[in-house]
Amino acid sequence: MEKFEDKLEKLNNIVEKLESGNISLDESLKQFENGTKLLGECFKSLDKYNKKIQILTEKKDGETELSDFEPETD
Repeated sequence: MEKFEDKLEKLNNIVEKLESGNISLDESLKQFENGTKLLGECFKSLDKYNKKIQILTEKKDGETELSDFEPETD
């Protein structure tokens, strides 16, 4: 299974190719199709990771509950 970072790097390469303007219209369309597929896969991965970030926190009465991860802000 391909890692998220690898997909993101491929997506970035596609964007660079498309922005360069140095590829044919047919190749641009092919790259665009590949890019939209990769983007969808990245969003699915992010959604999955977001759900995994939920952490168990212990309440004062000893029970546990699921809560969303909230990073500390300064």
